[in-house]
Amino acid sequence: MTEIKKQIADALCTAAGGAIDAAELCAALEYPPSAELGDLAFPCFRLSKTMRKAPPAIAAELAEKFSCPAVGRVQVAGGYLNLFLDKEYLVRHVIACTLHADKPYGGSEDGKGKTVVLDYSSPNVAKPFHIGHLGTTVIGHSLKKLHAFAGWNCVGVNHLGDWGTQFGKLIVAYRKWGDREKVEAGEIDELVSLYVRFHAEAEKDPSLEDAARAEFTKLEAGDKDNLALWKWFIEISLREYQKTYDQLGITFDSYKGESFYYDKVPAVVEALREKGLLKIDDGASIVDLEPYGMPPCLILKNDGSSIYPSRDIAAAIYRKETYNFDKCIYVTSAGQSLHFAQWFKVVELMGYDWYDKLVHVPYGTVSIDGAKLATRTGNVVLLKDLFATAIEKARAIIEEKNPTLENKDEVAKQVGVGAIVFHYLSNGRIKDINFVMEDALSFDGNTGPYAQYTYARMRSILRRAEAPANGENPKVTSPEEVELAKVISRFPERVQAAIAEYEPSNITRYILDLCAAFNRFYHECPILSAEDADVRETRLALVTAASDVLGNALDLICMGKPEQI
Repeated sequence: MTEIKKQIADALCTAAGGAIDAAELCAALEYPPSAELGDLAFPCFRLSKTMRKAPPAIAAELAEKFSCPAVGRVQVAGGYLNLFLDKEYLVRHVIACTLHADKPYGGSEDGKGKTVVLDYSSPNVAKPFHIGHLGTTVIGHSLKKLHAFAGWNCVGVNHLGDWGTQFGKLIVAYRKWGDREKVEAGEIDELVSLYVRFHAEAEKDPSLEDAARAEFTKLEAGDKDNLALWKWFIEISLREYQKTYDQLGITFDSYKGESFYYDKVPAVVEALREKGLLKIDDGASIVDLEPYGMPPCLILKNDGSSIYPSRDIAAAIYRKETYNFDKCIYVTSAGQSLHFAQWFKVVELMGYDWYDKLVHVPYGTVSIDGAKLATRTGNVVLLKDLFATAIEKARAIIEEKNPTLENKDEVAKQVGVGAIVFHYLSNGRIKDINFVMEDALSFDGNTGPYAQYTYARMRSILRRAEAPANGENPKVTSPEEVELAKVISRFPERVQAAIAEYEPSNITRYILDLCAAFNRFYHECPILSAEDADVRETRLALVTAASDVLGNALDLICMGKPEQI
């Protein structure tokens, strides 16, 4: 629809005698609330000042002078000019842009020559990969795919939480209650048990907290034994995380975590000191942000050790020097919004002219039946358990409905994991989610499995067709064909909106719109059995177009595309 809108805007600009820029006209075009009011509408109110006429008079004048091959007829409705697209032009345009284009429909080169660094997932080492990590992981990777689809050079960074006092706690717990063989066998689950036990025991014996701080101080100082344990904990954790990333089809370009930037913090501190930004407050080093309506940004704790803001600033400087990014995106919980606003402001005060290229993409919290997630109390739903349950359910359904399917295990994985991903990304990212297992695993209604089943149906039709459709001379005979073409034509706009708003749910909502339009078309319009050869060719071409677009859309939200279910 983007190209058609541009054509219409150019024609409106001509009809209006150049009273307004064509780009402004294009941005002003609206989708009417019902089909009776047209496919697009232009509000003429914005031309009143330049054309010095009432909006209804402007609409009437534009209707008389307007001419565009994409539009079949126009209608004046008060101050609006309603535009009804030429049906065959629309279908021909959609088929040409999908079947006969040299790049995927909806993709672009908007980001050509530009680099975006995306910091996402970033679990804390030695802690489980639970439902609370799903947001940053799938939102982040979807944004990476969306930017790549728009031509950006993308660098995915997994900024591991591999530094901090939690390692002192884990070292103490391991030495007091741990067993190497048990940890090797239980892997991250055993590390979590030790971490949970530490907090339970520390409730009774607060001196354990002091012991943990002492062990972390030794780690920071390079103690050989503590470093060996720390590296071991990281290896165990990464092996576990990789299983989840493999299920989601996610890869990263860098796993540099907090520890990598530890020795880069002193340079940041010195730069802040030289610029007169650093102040001492109760022994801690801070940057005063009161003039900007924020609490002070803590740079060094009163014992001289670094903290999240100082390491994040060091990481941002390193990434700018290494990748020369045009944009650096951080996908984290909305609870960290103040943290990012603070250190972004510090980067600006340091004089870096790229401070406005730093983007925080927040998302809502996840609770389980209203209770906050907490590793230390064990109140988590592990992603591996959730995925296993969903895959098992998907396989049972496949066994019942399609027992002869050859690759049942692979399809069950695609459908089961896809159900969880789609359920999560169906919500606007900033919305808080109360996670209910039954809802996430539902395969009925507007769900991931429904979208994947629709895709498999499209692929089945195309496999049974005698030859690929060309569709160069479409013959349009039903409103369902036109409606499907309309929905397909809106895909580039939805991709652009998803990128501009950092909102993958634009794509999940689009997927449901496309599936609904296709299934209406499928039920109302004979495809392979159509008697008229031109009609059959047109409908096959629309199935091909819908299949390509739906496949791309599923890929953009990290979902598998099963050819059969």
